[in-house]
Amino acid sequence: MTFSAVNTIWVLLGAALVFFMQAGFAMCEAGFTRAKNTGNILMKNLMDFCIGTPLYWLIGFGIMFGAGTAAFGWIDPFIMKDYAHILPAGVPVWAFAIFQTVFCATSATIVSGAMAERTKFSAYCVYSAAISLFIYPVSGHWIWGGGWLADMGFHDFAGSTCVHMVGGVCALIGAKMLGPRIGKYGKDGKPRAILGHNLSIAALGVFILWFCWFGFNGASTVGMDSDALIDSASLVFFNTNLAAAVATLVTMIFTWLRYGKPDVSMTFNASLAGLVGITAGCDAVNPFGAAIIGLCCGFAVVLSVEFFDKVVKIDDPVGAISVHGVCGALGTLLTGLFATGVSTMKGVFYGGGFKFFGVQLLGVGATIAWTAVVITVVFSIIKATIGLRAEASDEVMGLDRSEHGLHTAYAGFSIMYDGLTEEPDAGALPVSAPEEAPAARKAKEKAPDAPIYTNVRIICRPASLEPLKRTLNKIGITGMTVTNVMGYGAQKGKPEYYRGTPVEVTLLPKVQVDIVVSKVPVRTVIEAAKRVLHTGHIGDGKIFVTDVENVVRVRTGEEGYDALQSD
Repeated sequence: MTFSAVNTIWVLLGAALVFFMQAGFAMCEAGFTRAKNTGNILMKNLMDFCIGTPLYWLIGFGIMFGAGTAAFGWIDPFIMKDYAHILPAGVPVWAFAIFQTVFCATSATIVSGAMAERTKFSAYCVYSAAISLFIYPVSGHWIWGGGWLADMGFHDFAGSTCVHMVGGVCALIGAKMLGPRIGKYGKDGKPRAILGHNLSIAALGVFILWFCWFGFNGASTVGMDSDALIDSASLVFFNTNLAAAVATLVTMIFTWLRYGKPDVSMTFNASLAGLVGITAGCDAVNPFGAAIIGLCCGFAVVLSVEFFDKVVKIDDPVGAISVHGVCGALGTLLTGLFATGVSTMKGVFYGGGFKFFGVQLLGVGATIAWTAVVITVVFSIIKATIGLRAEASDEVMGLDRSEHGLHTAYAGFSIMYDGLTEEPDAGALPVSAPEEAPAARKAKEKAPDAPIYTNVRIICRPASLEPLKRTLNKIGITGMTVTNVMGYGAQKGKPEYYRGTPVEVTLLPKVQVDIVVSKVPVRTVIEAAKRVLHTGHIGDGKIFVTDVENVVRVRTGEEGYDALQSD
């Protein structure tokens, strides 16, 4: 075989760009989730690539591109057989293999976003391996490896279905089996917003992905040594960018009208939705068709996120199911409507009838069925053996600490944890007579009618703040002062490890809650705080009770009891 330097360089450049998409996915997922899970998310995005690479070399590539049957390639450990039947013109097998390896890793990494913040790291490693080993390669053989869908004329140029929808379906099944994050849904079933901690990082991730998508789609021509390939790659670049821009613009306007303000995180998702949607037909549609695909994905991603979040109550922290699953399927189907017939069959709107659209529909349905069935089996086995979901206490603490012993991914910065947890029923809290501090009892002996004001200072874990606040509100506490503090108690901190070296963490992040009470019995406050903060482990916190001589409201000049009452 005579190699083409131009084609080989083009494929290798594309492989490098698609590999860098791992960084984009990592930043998007980390930015859209909470700080206490950042290290865990970064670790998973690294490991799915490192797990998938040797497994794809060992088994996956042969299954996907082997000249076996229409349903399955062959088992070829270490890529030893002849693949001349499938190799692009002038491209060595190893260049083609690395190009396909990075695509495989992209499919696997999509899943981590939808299952973020509550999945065991060990479980993630196992199901990520399963995706790279046989789930993605089998459907990939049908579509790209000369399988039965390819024979029927199914068109998925760069992977709206083969890569993105496969990842999206796995994400959907996984998020459903895991259940929502603690605190995501209230007792009334309504979803609560759990904010991402760093939109700057998420935005940078989106821009990285958009940039790398030119390699994802453009380099899928797997050649640049002819006028036809140069023209095709140019159209692919233009359509890719146009669809993403239109989708982003549509979502910005749609959310502006729907919510009263343009939604930032949803608009970021729309950029990716447009990129996913155009990936199937970026070589087969003209710019008008690309714009329509972007427009449809811009609407679809918003409605889909709302549907999964509010109707079926599947918790997807980053919108991966909607972006990759829904828009991947939608873009593939729309190719059956808008394909101009230049590089594939004509779509419905260009005189091709419904045959091609039917093939696209069959391919999407068959891929969904294969992926859903197999990943359900994989998740069920994991759930029954090593367990799929992290313990509730670990989830509240953050997977950085529980899964990796990482104290914080932001050393040197004070990070407020957004700890949404289930609080105990305030009605079940024991209520007893108020307990007065010694100084207050002495003051009352001197002046029996004098009111008593008591400062209750609670030092607790940052993750316990939200349940503590809600519980105190239920017993009548209407005001508090919350401060981020650092400190340690009798345990003198907790030893952690960084790069294998012990790190003595003597100053741990804590939250200090100050409450001045008069009407509500002090003992009621103490018992309520104890009930919600108690885990039985070191670090539950301390409660300090001191007398307050007087209270003054600056705005009105009220003093004493009146100054403590709400207007």
